[in-house]
Amino acid sequence: MANWLVNHWFSAAVLAAWLGINIFLFTYYFLFFDRDERYFYTRAILGSALAWARASAKCLNFNSMLILLPVCRNLLSFLRGTCSCCRRTLRKQLDHNLTFHKLVAYALALLTAVHTIAHLFNLERYNQSQRATDGSLPAVLSDMHLQGSQWLNPIHSNETTVEYVAFTTIPGLTGVIITLALILMVTSSTEFIRRNYFELFWYTHHLFLVYFAGLVIHGIAGLVRGQTEQSMAEVHPYRCAEYLTKRNQNCTHSCCKDPEFRSIPAESWKWVLAPIILYVFERILRVWRAQQKVVVKKVVMHPARVLELQMQKKGFCMEVGQYIFVNCPAISPLEWHPFTLTSAPEEDFFSIHIRAAGDWTERLIDTFQSETPRIEVDGPFGTASEDVFQYEVAMLVGAGIGVTPFASILKSIWYKFQQADQTLKTKKIYFYWICRDTGAFAWFNDLLGSLEQKMAESGKADFLTYRLFLTGWNNSMANNVALHFDTATDTVTGLRQKTFFGRPRWNTEFAVVAAAHPRSVVGVFLCGPEALAKSLKKSCHQHSSLDPRKVKFYFNKENF
Repeated sequence: MANWLVNHWFSAAVLAAWLGINIFLFTYYFLFFDRDERYFYTRAILGSALAWARASAKCLNFNSMLILLPVCRNLLSFLRGTCSCCRRTLRKQLDHNLTFHKLVAYALALLTAVHTIAHLFNLERYNQSQRATDGSLPAVLSDMHLQGSQWLNPIHSNETTVEYVAFTTIPGLTGVIITLALILMVTSSTEFIRRNYFELFWYTHHLFLVYFAGLVIHGIAGLVRGQTEQSMAEVHPYRCAEYLTKRNQNCTHSCCKDPEFRSIPAESWKWVLAPIILYVFERILRVWRAQQKVVVKKVVMHPARVLELQMQKKGFCMEVGQYIFVNCPAISPLEWHPFTLTSAPEEDFFSIHIRAAGDWTERLIDTFQSETPRIEVDGPFGTASEDVFQYEVAMLVGAGIGVTPFASILKSIWYKFQQADQTLKTKKIYFYWICRDTGAFAWFNDLLGSLEQKMAESGKADFLTYRLFLTGWNNSMANNVALHFDTATDTVTGLRQKTFFGRPRWNTEFAVVAAAHPRSVVGVFLCGPEALAKSLKKSCHQHSSLDPRKVKFYFNKENF
């Protein structure tokens, strides 16, 4: 537990605060609508379903306010890069923006289900009360003010059905539309669909416009009502409710007057107005930056269907490990895809490496092999890898094309050695690259070879320790490696460091780093699959200590 706290105490605190606010809002408003005297007559018809519907509605408003904030990329980049109060713990929390976005979305789905079910019960009870002829309090209340605007029961006719109210009233129709939009957004954002049918995920997620439009106008009609303040003063329900079922036409008692009702004011817009305005500015900034001219300076086709684009854009300023969104109007004017920058801040261009991994990337690579289409770029945006130089010791783990953020970091290190930069805080880097085939190593070999040479010349040959792991091989390759094992360079990559066959044994790797740096804070950075992230997290927890005199491992993962 202590080791887990080293990496996750702040995330746990944020999660606890979010859960606490949700529980408080739900409990407070549940008790409010279950006990407040203004809704005495409403509860007489609806029972506890009123409290369930209204409490879940408040939590829906709160989470709708939050859902857009984690996807305001420019806001997050601002907080990460320019806010002086952003310490390491806060920056690490910013890296979990998409996780929090998904968590809030699941909460919205759950609360929508509670809200919808409660209102289905409400409509059925409204309908039953309207049809009742037994002289009970719900029946009497349903017959009041049918021709005016002070009614309590929105169903005024025995012929009206629950389905009719659900599909013809503003709250009913917008509720159906909101629910359908939310279902489509949640189901199309699963890992399988995002990885294999990104276009489906991309387009259905823009139903958030429908969701927020429906949310703002959902409560305007005000079908659920409470007693007015003036009516409460004249005919208070605790004093007069019993007279409503017993009075006759000649009643002269002060309680013989019919209570009057009004709708609960719509409040959703108050919750979501600020986030919507912030998001609108975010999108305007994205559009403005996307219209700035991008010049493709060089196109390189690497082995394993990896396309390298070297570009220039006026005013473009980056840090190591950042990413950009790329659009190719010739393929799709609306689709934007994220790619990590592989260039260093010291270079006069910025570059990305694109692996064929879907319809859009396949078409982009095919297009660049025949022509140079127009490219639009939005960014750069910050990631966890920006913090790599904040650690004395860093472990960089890349899987396949996931090596891209570390290409930027290692290039920047090369330039820092070239310029004899004395401000570099990092004293040691361990780099691990896991690939299925040898072709993936090809485009990165030159950089690693240059680093080997430069660090040897600078007398810091031990600054970088790198290990390349090949997870896919055949007997012929293994025999060739065994035959040339004693050569100075590796037969697979041509580098001094030998290639390992199989996967890393992370407990062993972490134990070696912990032994070599017993009092250091080690930053562990991953760009790779979730299964690998779980293994690294587990190793970070096992090898970290709360003792300030011992080693600590902080896990960081690329998320976009």
